[in-house]
Amino acid sequence: MWLIVGLGNPGNEYKFTRHNIGFMAIDYFLQGLGNPPSKNQFKAEIFQTKFQDHQLLFCKPQTYMNLSGESVQPLMGYYKISLDHLIVIHDEVDQPFGKMKIQKNRGHGGHNGIKSVSGLLGTADYIRVRLGVGRPANPNIPVPDHVLGRFNKEEESQMPEFLNRCGDALESILLDGVQKASTKFNT
Repeated sequence: MWLIVGLGNPGNEYKFTRHNIGFMAIDYFLQGLGNPPSKNQFKAEIFQTKFQDHQLLFCKPQTYMNLSGESVQPLMGYYKISLDHLIVIHDEVDQPFGKMKIQKNRGHGGHNGIKSVSGLLGTADYIRVRLGVGRPANPNIPVPDHVLGRFNKEEESQMPEFLNRCGDALESILLDGVQKASTKFNT
């Protein structure tokens, strides 16, 4: 079984913010799988489904970003998921909007959701799909305000293509492995 986690914040006020692109990627991928029903478990909204021969458990932690590990760590224990079958999708300010990077065993880079997941797991040795949201164009805008802000019109128009590419990257990780997927999708 694979655990695929999208990081974000619960609540309508955060729904279309840059920080919630992980949630958006999960929702987009699940649409293609027929929108399986959700249930709440370990402070998370989870969706269980199958893709080809793979059992998939999707997770959207409902703890707010900074406590995301409080959902991920118990889910991994309960479903007996190994670290090499954990994929975490999250926003990345150090990449321009629309760029993606698949990596494994990297530091948190100041991302509090990743800091929480890695801290509670005791390791960073899992797969991450970092979705670029860019830094603020105006240097006077603090990064936290930027990531909690909504996408601009141009970004919104490119979002379906970006999320579709993220879905293709997830499929590639599952079918081809992380090495081939990163070679193919890292930009």
